[in-house]
Amino acid sequence: MPPILITSIVAAVLVMFLGTRFIGWLRENDVGQFVRPQGLIPDAHVDKQGTPTMGGLLILLATTVPFVILSGRSTASMAVLGTTLACGAVGFSDDLMKVLRRRSGGVSGKVRMLALGAISAVLTYVAVDVVGIPTTLNNPFVNEHYEIGWVAFFVIVFLVVAGFANAVNLTDGLDGLAAGTAATALLSYTGIAFVSDRTDLAILGGALVGGCVGFLWFNTFPAQVFMGDTGSYALGGAIAAMAVMTRTELLLVIIGMLFVIEALSVMIQVVVFKRFRRRVFLMTPIHHHFEMAAWSETKIIVRFWLVAAIFGAVGFTLFFRASGA
Repeated sequence: MPPILITSIVAAVLVMFLGTRFIGWLRENDVGQFVRPQGLIPDAHVDKQGTPTMGGLLILLATTVPFVILSGRSTASMAVLGTTLACGAVGFSDDLMKVLRRRSGGVSGKVRMLALGAISAVLTYVAVDVVGIPTTLNNPFVNEHYEIGWVAFFVIVFLVVAGFANAVNLTDGLDGLAAGTAATALLSYTGIAFVSDRTDLAILGGALVGGCVGFLWFNTFPAQVFMGDTGSYALGGAIAAMAVMTRTELLLVIIGMLFVIEALSVMIQVVVFKRFRRRVFLMTPIHHHFEMAAWSETKIIVRFWLVAAIFGAVGFTLFFRASGA
């Protein structure tokens, strides 16, 4: 337990120590957020234009340094870290294109999905052929395992990685929302790794939680810096890779239910509008719906944090019961 706590604390302190200077550098170099056109976001978000972005780099640095120093760098944990950094690189490319083009559009969705597909393929290979994870799907509700084969396993890994990278990205629409909800999901996976005696995975999970908590010092309302796609893609990839390495892909739906809801709200809105020319929500992702319903930003954030914490606790409890730990 001490190494997990130490890496978490060190990661948080590193973000808080480096944050002020890093944010100042971003401002000096005009690395600011470009918001979507009015009508696609609430009017209040126009004021966020120009807020420094790419703060996810802070989280990645603060996570990687203590983990590499204090862990045993097992293959499974390094695969999770590699997935996190690779997904962060995809997000960074998108952020960089936005800054260079001076507009809200970055790398095309197809290119990002292809990159996430390549990352998923490598993660699948390492998980199955190197770490030795069986190509099974575990049902946490009845404690049963289903053999699905290599191809189906890759498809599931891709859906998990691409799905959560994009879902966390969609959630990152309010100050502190993505960092806080990601921290709760990662805390659940830190606990799962710990009770499963996967110490290095738990250390990495603790470092990620610490990085998110430290980032909230600067990212809570009103935000001084945004994590950008760099951070949201990295955190989504980290959560997905933790699920793969702990063989809890189905349980991830519970632990990350808030991210699932955010993504589903967008899909439902698009499908219903195209079919019936009507809107189910005032605006999506769903946190914008509550903004349009006159909820304050802080009220939405805190309540979403609480919902995410409840789902994270339920997911961990289901794992604990099924594993008989």
